[in-house]
Amino acid sequence: MSLLAAGGGDGFHAPGLEEFYPPSFLFVGTPFEINRMMLLRIAATIVLILIFWLGLRKARIVPTRFQSLIEMALDFVRRDIAYGMLGKKDGDRFFPLLAALFFGILFLNITKVIPFLNISSNANIGMPLVMALVVYVVMIGAGIKAQGGGAYIKSQLFPAGVPKPMYLLVTPIEFVSTFIARPVSLTLRLMFNMLVGHLLLVLCFAATQFFFVDMGGLMGGFGILTLLGGLFFMLFEAMVSILQAYVFALLTAAYIQLSVSQDH
Repeated sequence: MSLLAAGGGDGFHAPGLEEFYPPSFLFVGTPFEINRMMLLRIAATIVLILIFWLGLRKARIVPTRFQSLIEMALDFVRRDIAYGMLGKKDGDRFFPLLAALFFGILFLNITKVIPFLNISSNANIGMPLVMALVVYVVMIGAGIKAQGGGAYIKSQLFPAGVPKPMYLLVTPIEFVSTFIARPVSLTLRLMFNMLVGHLLLVLCFAATQFFFVDMGGLMGGFGILTLLGGLFFMLFEAMVSILQAYVFALLTAAYIQLSVSQDH
């Protein structure tokens, strides 16, 4: 749905949640049905793979500009997220996951500021939930592999240095924090940031069309303000798209580090 479509031509219509659940138009009635949100996910994934393939398929010792940009982006994830949170050894182990999450989320997010796409498929809970569950499985698996099953559960639910009577209070809190709050927070943080940002953009541009087309005259002046506001929020949401990809990958690294750490 275009950002301008919500304005219509018969009065102002506030943006709603219906466009986050668009009707399917391919393979309807089958497990493989495709709607606009799914199409955006497929398109963003293809573009991401294509960019990395074109940039790295003939990697040179003296890189081209395009190759340099891709290597700089990968190095950012490796050094600032993977090594920064996990150290070199574990950072190298989990770098592929962290890079896939960072760039995957970024490309799925950034579609909301691209004209004629104008929405992030991460504004629907499906994709953020899948990625959070992947992180959840990796987090627990890494902890069990590093410490053993019993030692991992003990380190997460019974922190060292806490007086034994306090475990009655601390252990339930640690259980909720580790095994429930982490995946839920990863999912909801990403989804709501994308959802609210989209609604804000739709509101600005729908109001712009309303003032320019439906009101006109002196009231059209307010359309200039809402248009400028919409353009500002587009830049802001582009920054948010990058930031949310970074935060998701960073928290993933932090959760893995807490799982593999022996002195949690």
